[in-house]
Amino acid sequence: MRDIIIRGDMIRLGQLLKLANLASGGGDIKAILEHGVQVNGEPEDRRGRQLHPGDLVEVFDESLRVVTQA
Repeated sequence: MRDIIIRGDMIRLGQLLKLANLASGGGDIKAILEHGVQVNGEPEDRRGRQLHPGDLVEVFDESLRVVTQA
């Protein structure tokens, strides 16, 4: 599991994928979402899905946990 540190209390799924270096733009994000992404164990296909600290995103064979800076 890899922690992705965000500023603030929310980040959108598309932004998180970019921050995690899994996507470089909108086309990449669309392809990733079509491949299959889960947020907290549920399938998700909306790039604008709001994520908050503690949320777990599973994409490909990687798990990303949203955390804030301490």
